[in-house]
Amino acid sequence: MHELLAPAGTIEAFYSAIANGADAIYLGLDKYNARAYAANFNLDNLQELTNFAHLRNVKIYVTINTIVYDEEEKDVYQLIDRLAQIHVDGIIVQDLAVLTYIISRYPSIKAVASTQMGIDDVEGTKLVQELGVRRVVYARETPLDTLRKIKEITGIEVETFIHGALCVSYSGNCLMSSMIGERSGNRGRCAGCCRRLYTLVDIEDNNKALTKGYLLSMKDLNTANFIKDMDFVDSFKIEGRMKEPAYVGAVTRLYRQIIDQEQVDKRDFAKVFNRTYTKGFLNKADSGEITNLEKPNNYGYLIGAVEKQINNKIWLSLNEILNKGDQIRIESDNEFEEISVPVLKMFDYAANEIFSAAKNAVIYCQVPVKIGAKVYKTKDSEFIDKTLKNSENKQYKKLPVKMEFLAYIGQTTSLKIRFENFEAFVLGEGKAEISKTTPVTDENITKQLNKLGGTPYTVDELVIKKDDNVFLSLKAINELRRVAIETLNEKRLVREVALGFEQTIHVKSHQLHETILTVEVANDLQYEAAKTLGVKHIYYRNIINRNNASYINMEDEVLVGGLGGVQHYRHTNPVVADYSLNVVNAKTVAILSSMGVERITLSHEINIDRINNLIKNYIDRFNTAPNLELIVYGRTKVMHSKYCVLKRLNMCGACRKSRFSLKDDFASFPVKFNRDCTMNVYNSKTLNLIDELPNIKGINYFRLSFVDENIEEMTLTIKRFQEKMRDANKKSTFNKASDTHGHFFNNPL
Repeated sequence: MHELLAPAGTIEAFYSAIANGADAIYLGLDKYNARAYAANFNLDNLQELTNFAHLRNVKIYVTINTIVYDEEEKDVYQLIDRLAQIHVDGIIVQDLAVLTYIISRYPSIKAVASTQMGIDDVEGTKLVQELGVRRVVYARETPLDTLRKIKEITGIEVETFIHGALCVSYSGNCLMSSMIGERSGNRGRCAGCCRRLYTLVDIEDNNKALTKGYLLSMKDLNTANFIKDMDFVDSFKIEGRMKEPAYVGAVTRLYRQIIDQEQVDKRDFAKVFNRTYTKGFLNKADSGEITNLEKPNNYGYLIGAVEKQINNKIWLSLNEILNKGDQIRIESDNEFEEISVPVLKMFDYAANEIFSAAKNAVIYCQVPVKIGAKVYKTKDSEFIDKTLKNSENKQYKKLPVKMEFLAYIGQTTSLKIRFENFEAFVLGEGKAEISKTTPVTDENITKQLNKLGGTPYTVDELVIKKDDNVFLSLKAINELRRVAIETLNEKRLVREVALGFEQTIHVKSHQLHETILTVEVANDLQYEAAKTLGVKHIYYRNIINRNNASYINMEDEVLVGGLGGVQHYRHTNPVVADYSLNVVNAKTVAILSSMGVERITLSHEINIDRINNLIKNYIDRFNTAPNLELIVYGRTKVMHSKYCVLKRLNMCGACRKSRFSLKDDFASFPVKFNRDCTMNVYNSKTLNLIDELPNIKGINYFRLSFVDENIEEMTLTIKRFQEKMRDANKKSTFNKASDTHGHFFNNPL
């Protein structure tokens, strides 16, 4: 059976999802979840909601899918302890430290590797599977044939998104919001930088502006037309914890109908929030069709056009029904300007007020619009009302129970209710008596026992055994039914919490030594320059990407960006974990060390106080120093994307002739295009911590990362680093105009 997993960011959305056929709900609490701006839930209401769901055979997954700092570790573990008491079914996790705590401490709770972990291949799957992970939410970029291969080889539960918003960057490795807006996506506070207007700039052509649009804004995923090809997937996940209850209910219902092979009107997908739809990289969509350059928000669906405008009224010619309470948008001469109009009042062409129109309508509009402009409906009030009615009427799925009712004169009346392996048996008060007037009939009993409104049950089979002339009051029958249902519920909600013990982590012993310089380069010229300057540790052709990785035989040290790389090389090569593994706490450092990783690069999202805290905690817990690396210079890669903006703009191959950047209202972000047609977006400013080197204690390896620097710039930077290490009082290398300290001194997270 395929699990239909629906999102809930509010209590209303929670009920809407269950009412419309969800098999499971995923939700977040008020902290440590990747949707910090949703209303979310708390421990006070989660117990009640979990009971409600479990009684309807709906599972609950809680998200703790953010990075976790050392000072938060105890609080997170206490939260998990409470979730275990509530009996949630699973926890979706990003951080390795949190993941291993759940697996070792609570083996009965399903530990789910979040899409934030960036797993997209067999190797990454095997690594977390060895840790005890039973399910993986795969990166949205992972194609179906790869997912099928993973399932066949590993047998792990496969969870993948089937509908909703798409990130342009691989999840867990988008630092755009963090670096320019001080709101980290890895802490659930994404500012949606990909939904902004950008201009593509040709750097080589005197920074010429080429094209303006929502160049990074992905369409919404929709798998309705090919979900039949996903028969091997265990959990179909709908994105949308920030969405309204009507959206959650409508999308859940549509996919419920598709999965159950019921008749479905797929045109209804246009009636919910959408940025237009794509089959996504899941079904190998092309970069040329996966983004919507025109609009970053709700596109709506076409319903007509403007015929004329007089003063503050517009006349509309319609090809779809328009209702009072709808919301429309009208095309503007300015392609990036939106004219949004609520339909508060509506008239026919004879000036009579109407509530619905099929061909023509007159509505109020306070701004000028062009004649002939297309009109789109962005809020369908009738569709929303219909969807919400399912929740408001509590039309939840009912579970079939079997009942056996016994009533014999001189004996105690009894009722047995059975659901699956659970059984409730209750006795009435006193003994049944012979009727002096009207005996109770089978019809009387059947009617009372079928009164199960407000419960999760419906009578599937009823056996009545009684004397013909027995007397029973309807009140007594009702009380038997009530007590039996309560007893059945109590039995079904009792769950054993299997307790385990945290495993000892065996780390490599490491002694601090003199500072060692590592250099990351982007081309042959930079590589040769680094060698000439005597750099021993150079990352170039030995870099293995976090995602979409190709694993080739290497002889020496390997810089790996993801868990798949760790798994592939840990038994054959010295492995250096890159910043993209999002390491921010001592326990994660220890876990990677225990896997055989030689040294670990810290995340860009950790400040100096937390670095010091991490090192202290590591030494206290493991009686040895951690082997760490820190990037102290370079443009931070704020996005790695499987999407290519040049291909989207029919400029394939232009990357071989020129250099490009994406410019918004405030800054320009250099873009590097890779041989596999993926692209990297870099921060507008260069990280420069060289002046801070004397103040960083407990780290042996410092990295300079070069992207687009020429040889002169690169040589100067390396020499400045070397000079600073020899003389802490050497003059400053920091340029306020072009450089940034990143998160070294602040705490935006």
